[in-house]
Amino acid sequence: MNYSLVKAGFFGLLFLLQITYSSAQSSLFTPEIASRLAALPIHCIHQEFPNKTGHSSDAPEDHRLLPSELHPSFYGCLDWHSSVHGHWMLVKLIKLYPQLPEKEQIIQILNTSFDPAKIKIEADYFTKYKTTRSFERTYGWAWLLKLDEELYTWDTPQAKQWHHNLQPLTQTILKLWTDFLPKQTYPNRTGVHPNTAFGLVFALDWARAIKNTSFEQAVIAKAKNFYLNNEKTPAYLEPDGADFLSPSLEIADLMRRVLPQDEFVKWLNAFYEKRSIDNIVKMPVVSDRTDMQIVHLDGLSLSRAWCMKGIAKSLPAKHKYKQLFEHTAETFLKTALPNVTSGNYGGDHWLASFAVYAIFAN
Repeated sequence: MNYSLVKAGFFGLLFLLQITYSSAQSSLFTPEIASRLAALPIHCIHQEFPNKTGHSSDAPEDHRLLPSELHPSFYGCLDWHSSVHGHWMLVKLIKLYPQLPEKEQIIQILNTSFDPAKIKIEADYFTKYKTTRSFERTYGWAWLLKLDEELYTWDTPQAKQWHHNLQPLTQTILKLWTDFLPKQTYPNRTGVHPNTAFGLVFALDWARAIKNTSFEQAVIAKAKNFYLNNEKTPAYLEPDGADFLSPSLEIADLMRRVLPQDEFVKWLNAFYEKRSIDNIVKMPVVSDRTDMQIVHLDGLSLSRAWCMKGIAKSLPAKHKYKQLFEHTAETFLKTALPNVTSGNYGGDHWLASFAVYAIFAN
């Protein structure tokens, strides 16, 4: 496959989408676009370098291990979490489009990554070394549960086998998170990986899909403890220079899942002031897409879009933010989609997953 041509063709197709965009998912997403999106994780899942392992070494012998030796399933796409959500995206695409031309190639990738021996090494990693119990906490944990949820809710023999193979890692993450929740005294309100609200959103979605009521209740209790009494959030200060998540919108996206509609409306009205709303509906400015930190802001446009879509759906018809969030989410998606591939690995290794999630989030 000529990856440069794929990227060029994808950019051109998305440019056309920018012109012909409508709010319907079918206008945003077609099998042809799915193929071009699939090319991005297909290209990087087995690309070992450049790599950012995040590994804390216990001894010289483990310091010398290659990324693929530390993480035989999820070593590509620059870092562990990007590989995990790249796998989620491939599962999502062939689940949506069973006739996707890349299906057999994707199946081969998934069969390789979900090999039981490799998954066991992935699971063991979290307890094998002195500091790895906090590895990828909680962003990578959240995406692993999203991947597990996608497989669990796909009723095919192959998906069931992949889901079964993934369980040692899933159950390890679940145990780590269950142990961590009572110890987490304060939330992380950052706009990058450690953001607590983002992690709890995916954890809650997983718990409800799997029907793990004890974990669901633990997540709900922690969400209320952290955020129920929050008022006048300083979203007028967002974003930081490398944010790909909105600290305030991630909280609101979580609380809409936790509270009944009438309680959520009261909470939201107290949570946001006008100056904060005025700020978060502004399109983030991305000055240099070749910079691996600045390009995070393209992801911010996409994550703001999925949060606003979900929040708007949870609001009554006449609420003052409903149409504003619907319109802003549409604008953010329309504007950000052509930038999903910039031809630079800093964005290409992860943004497609954010785009797919933003389009299909509910």
